[in-house]
Amino acid sequence: MDLKPNLSTLATVIPVCTRLGCMHTGKSLHCFALKSGYLSNNFLVPALISMYAGDEDLCGARNLFDSVPEKNVVVWNAMISAYTQMQKAISAFEMFRCMLRVDLQPNFVTFVSVIPSCENSSSLSFGESLHACVIKHGSENQLPILTALVSMYAKLGDTDSSQYLFEPMPSKNLLLWNSMISGYVYNGLWNLSLGVFREMQFSGFVPDAVSIVSVLSACSKLEADLVGKSVHAFSIRKGFLSNLNLSNALLAFYSDCHRLSYSITLLREMPTKNSITWNTLISGCVHHCEMEKAVAFYHQMQKEGFQLDLVTLISILPSLGEKESLGQGMAIHGYAIKKGFSSDISMGNSLISMYCNCGDLDAGTLLFKVMPTRSVVSWNALMTGFRNHNLQNEVWVLFGEMIKDDERPNYVTLLNLLPACRTQLQGKSIHAVAFRTGIVQETPLHTSLMFMYARFENINSCLLQFQTGNMKDISLWNAFLSVQIQTKNSEIAVSFFRGLLRMGLEPDNVTVLSLVSACVQLNSLNLADSVSAYIIRKGFDKDLVISNALINMLARCGNILSARKLFEGLVEKDSVSWNVMINGYGLHGDSEGALDLFLQMKLSGVKPNGITYSSILSACSHCGLVEQGRLVFNSMAERGISPEIEHYACMVDLLGRTGNLTEAYGIVRALPFKPSTSMLESLLGACRIHEDVELGERIGRMLSESDPENSRSHVMLYNVYAAAGRWGDAERVRSEMEERHLRKVPGFSLVMGNGFNDKEVY
Repeated sequence: MDLKPNLSTLATVIPVCTRLGCMHTGKSLHCFALKSGYLSNNFLVPALISMYAGDEDLCGARNLFDSVPEKNVVVWNAMISAYTQMQKAISAFEMFRCMLRVDLQPNFVTFVSVIPSCENSSSLSFGESLHACVIKHGSENQLPILTALVSMYAKLGDTDSSQYLFEPMPSKNLLLWNSMISGYVYNGLWNLSLGVFREMQFSGFVPDAVSIVSVLSACSKLEADLVGKSVHAFSIRKGFLSNLNLSNALLAFYSDCHRLSYSITLLREMPTKNSITWNTLISGCVHHCEMEKAVAFYHQMQKEGFQLDLVTLISILPSLGEKESLGQGMAIHGYAIKKGFSSDISMGNSLISMYCNCGDLDAGTLLFKVMPTRSVVSWNALMTGFRNHNLQNEVWVLFGEMIKDDERPNYVTLLNLLPACRTQLQGKSIHAVAFRTGIVQETPLHTSLMFMYARFENINSCLLQFQTGNMKDISLWNAFLSVQIQTKNSEIAVSFFRGLLRMGLEPDNVTVLSLVSACVQLNSLNLADSVSAYIIRKGFDKDLVISNALINMLARCGNILSARKLFEGLVEKDSVSWNVMINGYGLHGDSEGALDLFLQMKLSGVKPNGITYSSILSACSHCGLVEQGRLVFNSMAERGISPEIEHYACMVDLLGRTGNLTEAYGIVRALPFKPSTSMLESLLGACRIHEDVELGERIGRMLSESDPENSRSHVMLYNVYAAAGRWGDAERVRSEMEERHLRKVPGFSLVMGNGFNDKEVY
């Protein structure tokens, strides 16, 4: 049949071409319409403008628009909508003004098309002008326009105006409710969004997938576990899980609520996935420090044929933080260059952090230097890399370059600078910058300033930072407690913990660990028992780290039986659990208990580490168990553990105490590294006790060579000579001390609380 398509046929087919992305066919139809004279009628023009806009060809759309001599409101609406769709807000608004200047009356489609452009312009004045125009034309009560205005004001941050328009509307539809809910979510008003969601249901509206996605975002931010699970159950009942956007929102919700295992289970049950699905799960794994899982999902994503996009690469890079991961990071860098992602500033920042975390500071620095544009995040990424590698000078040099480059520092910049301060004056300068720029209101900066002032023993400034911070933020209290413990003011720390409870704040795990550390310093059994009871009553002992700290506290404060009872009650024990209990027995002089526990540890399958051996060797030393100590020390090599300085020190102390001075000296001479001063002093003290003057002289010479300004070693050698009755040699040592102006540090009596000179020996 030789039938030609008519105007109605083209009007039907062209929108189909737009939806399917068949632009070549659509343009052919445009040519056919032009040849057939169909464009003399405006009927086809709006569909063709929309087609060109769908192909991101605004020039083609505008040329077509300009070619129409007599434009009706539908043609103007199509062009305005095209500009809005392509986020050309100013052009859309200008097109609307041109339409008014030619005295063409806008209809509700015009307003619905142009109002969303104000959201992209971020101009509240544009939005208010359009609202005034809507009122002038008497369209303010039309539901589609009202919905667009509610959404516009919310996107521009004016939720009060959104609420003002929303509340008096007598007949609301689901789209309007969703606009109000999503508007609150967009502005971070999570509780208000949940309130509107409940009100919507009370009004008889059944939520759809769009409602659920918005509410899940609110639940994620509030960590409203129970509400989110209820929404999940509702979605299953209504069959919404086939909606991919909703499933992705559920993945993000469970990840944000620390239910990563739920996210993984949900992923396996999802019939369809997209790149957002994988990116959400990978970033969730990284956020929860499950780096191995993140890398595994990254590889699984590739195996299933999904294209890695910019978000994927930025999400996976933080999981590569070890030297062994450098090769994989370089491969991702190569892929980013191949795909054209490397010019993206966020990608560049992530790559700088990756190279620095993997130990290749040169690569990170080079990448930073060749970046075409930098943001404050770029400077912070490299600065953080330098700080993490203790390159304090480089941090300050980079900061100087940052200021010369007119880049304004943010609070992350200052957080990098404060630990690098070598003087209190430097720290006060950074404090002044923070105060002048208003950054000092950030709690992390308050805590960092506290630690900086604590390093210089300026406790008053620490207290001032605490008092001017957000007193309802538990991290501020944690920092102050930590500072008091670092400066040995544990009584103040305990007092402030009581104040924290009186304020009604809930301690977290960090607070409790600080409290336990304070008890260890105070060494008060009554306080330790009270703290132990509090921790168990509040359920903190379910955390293994806190249970281990509690065992250590009880053992150090003298309650070894309670420590052992708590140890035995642990559901699972790690190496730290065994180590603190073994060390506790050592502190109590119960070497048999320590050795028995050491044997149980090996039988349980938990591998002893270097700390375990230090604790056992120390216990053997305190009790003079030479044979057991030798066996334990020699067994280290069999288990593939190389002895460190503390293990050698324990053996030297053990052998010295028991009179095996020659063997102890042999260990010192054979050390693979330089002996510590404390190790040599321990052996020199043993020489005095066992009256081995010859060996004492050798050790004394070694101490003088390694630490010539140390008066303590000279005093100890003097005592060795004095104990052997060699007063001439003793006086020679005294004379050497006087010639070199070395003074003996006076002892301190815990009973009298005053300095005293040793009357028995020099």
